[in-house]
Amino acid sequence: MKDYTITNKINTIDLFAGCGGLLEGFEKEGTYETLACVEWEKAPCDNLRNRLASKWGYKDAEQVVMRFDIQKTNELFTGYKDDEEYGSHKGLDQLVGDKKVNVIVGGPPCQAYSLAGRIRDANSMRDDYRNYLFESYLKVVQRYKPNFFIFENVQGMLSAAPDGTPIVDKIRGSFENAGYKVISDFRSAILDLSEYGVPQNRKRIIILGINKEIYEHKADCIINEFYDAILPKLKCKKTTVMESIGSLPKLYPLEEPISKVGKKYSHSFAQDETITNHIPRFHNKRDISIFKMLSEDIELGKNVYSSTEELKKLYREMTGRNSNVHKYYVLRWNEQSNTIPAHLYKDGLRHIHPDPIQARSITVREAARLQSFDDDYEFIGGMMHQFKMIGNAVPPKFSLVLAKALKEVITKYGLGG
Repeated sequence: MKDYTITNKINTIDLFAGCGGLLEGFEKEGTYETLACVEWEKAPCDNLRNRLASKWGYKDAEQVVMRFDIQKTNELFTGYKDDEEYGSHKGLDQLVGDKKVNVIVGGPPCQAYSLAGRIRDANSMRDDYRNYLFESYLKVVQRYKPNFFIFENVQGMLSAAPDGTPIVDKIRGSFENAGYKVISDFRSAILDLSEYGVPQNRKRIIILGINKEIYEHKADCIINEFYDAILPKLKCKKTTVMESIGSLPKLYPLEEPISKVGKKYSHSFAQDETITNHIPRFHNKRDISIFKMLSEDIELGKNVYSSTEELKKLYREMTGRNSNVHKYYVLRWNEQSNTIPAHLYKDGLRHIHPDPIQARSITVREAARLQSFDDDYEFIGGMMHQFKMIGNAVPPKFSLVLAKALKEVITKYGLGG
């Protein structure tokens, strides 16, 4: 089979775009052009517009990033005016114009499928509208009929069954009925992102959809090649916490908190002002002492608090409260981080810095590095929003892998079938 020369840009739409984790990798690869990004939360949209304009040179970033509720599909396509929440926009159809959409990427919010979300919710997320956001994703796919789509989500999707029917059966059936071939067993689509250089333990389901009308009898072959040949050869050496955040300036606890512009700070500031977003959240003296004790326990090899039960007990003794899950976790220098979650915006107790002298939870910049964002991505807005959007993102180092893998498919099979 001949290789196809890619002479024009590969046109993409990014759904549930967040602050642009998927977009980062596809833009960095260099062959793709983003026609539109759809995201409903304000803070990620602000960051995405800023990034598209300042890093990737999009002069029309204000239009390319659509802040809107994807469930309002008709207005999404045809435009909306003077919406109380979202303002006005000409709509996806006009953004796309007469260009062919080659690729649609994105992953609906994962909280409804995640095991952690189901544990925290009294009704195990069965009533959460996010269970069915894949239907909105599918409507966009059906309208623009791209050659390929990439659908990303959490492992917990495999066991989610909000109405009694496994959600994966609904998703697989819906994509197939819409004319797209997907892998038959989603368990074979689970990828360990640490195997692609992301310095954290993070597993995700990556579903490649192939337009059956365009690729006819080649779809099965493409599926097998993508998962069994292309992605495995893009694996690389694992990256540790030390390699990821060890070079960042140290931030030490202060004798007494200080106030700046109405905010209290418990730790020193970095002297290197070129490193953005590297300011720790405020910690009281109790938590600072706990962080120091726990990180020393690991550094000195005592391992007194190595079990879940000991950590639960410590939390109860120190706070007077009970927790179903142990609240404390110290990152290990020579391993990968635990998963960087959106929950970081609430507290950093499960992401304690390994250095006992610093005695703190990780900063936004450290979370971003563990998610493999480049340091030149400057996050704007409030710290809590920053943590949340970073935790929700697809790690850019892995999205670059996806962009390369898909380009290899396109180079081999073309965009016209």
